[in-house]
Amino acid sequence: MAEDSDLERTEPATPRRIADARAKGNIPRSRELSTFAILITGGGVLLLMGPRLAHGLLELARHWFTFDHAMLADPAMMWNGFMSAVHTTLALFAPVLIALLVAVVAAPIVIGGWLFSVEAMQPDFGRLNPLQGISRIFSAVGLVELLKAIAKTLLVGGVAFWFLWQHKTEMLALSAEPVTGGIPHLASMLGWTFLVVAAAMVLIVAIDVPFQLWDYYRKLRMTKEEVRQEMKESEGDPQIKSRIRALQRQAARRRMMAEVPKADVIVTNPTRYAVALTYRENEMRAPHVVAKGSYLLAQRIRELGEAHGVPILEAPPLARALYRHADLGQEIPAALFSAVAEVLAYVYQLRSYNSGVGAMPERPKDLPVPKELDFVEATE
Repeated sequence: MAEDSDLERTEPATPRRIADARAKGNIPRSRELSTFAILITGGGVLLLMGPRLAHGLLELARHWFTFDHAMLADPAMMWNGFMSAVHTTLALFAPVLIALLVAVVAAPIVIGGWLFSVEAMQPDFGRLNPLQGISRIFSAVGLVELLKAIAKTLLVGGVAFWFLWQHKTEMLALSAEPVTGGIPHLASMLGWTFLVVAAAMVLIVAIDVPFQLWDYYRKLRMTKEEVRQEMKESEGDPQIKSRIRALQRQAARRRMMAEVPKADVIVTNPTRYAVALTYRENEMRAPHVVAKGSYLLAQRIRELGEAHGVPILEAPPLARALYRHADLGQEIPAALFSAVAEVLAYVYQLRSYNSGVGAMPERPKDLPVPKELDFVEATE
């Protein structure tokens, strides 16, 4: 099953999966690059600071091999002398330690970037499982690591042996040199040895870094199902999103239908469209659309309006224009002001008539609806 699962991981890792891996402290690393950085930094420091380090070590040795009877008799003076030697040693090797520390930190950043993860610092007792350790040893990655270790030993050891053999006479001559000259000479030889070994590792680093990057992203590969599941989690399940939109539409429809009894008039097509309008003279600059719908929803708006005594006016061009160009809860388009004004005037006269004042108004006809706002569908 594990092999089948690995074979199914054909999709490259998504940015989210890579971010999750980084949060757990899982980033690409190359021990060969770190070793190379340490060797070349150490060699460079020895070449640049070899004479200074040698002189400082000689002074330190001369100080400690000089016996002061007063210091031996006074523990306080002995402690002060010891602390002075510690401070001198730290000051002497501080540049070397700082340079090596920078190399150790910078090498992983080159391929993995900067990362500080608390989760990576937590103990993982699963790594103590001997079966997992044995499986890693006999895995393909373990075989590559073994071959790489053998190649590195042969290459680095061979280059180091060749370099030292070429300078064997110079090395043997160190025993005849005075200490003040021999130690700087030895530091210089060590520096060049480190640089030569580091140069030999360039080939190993050039192979190991691409391999580690390839292996890192190979392990993070995903199956098609994992990619789909992640998309659902990040963007939302389509079924859930559809259900949420349906609930939102239902809530909006209930709010809209609650406004129908408060409308001043309902303009109809007569059966296909229905648009409810309201106007508050001291509150609104122009009439607002409080409800609109087509087919069954239009029928429901008409039925609700009739039940609450809202005037219903059949005006197909105006109903079509309002349904298409007027937004729910917003003012009607300015181009329809004149037509709606005639409708509202009719409604106000009808209210007066129903209250016993005035004559029965005549229904408005040929309302001034601009042709560019009216649309007639082929099914009408």
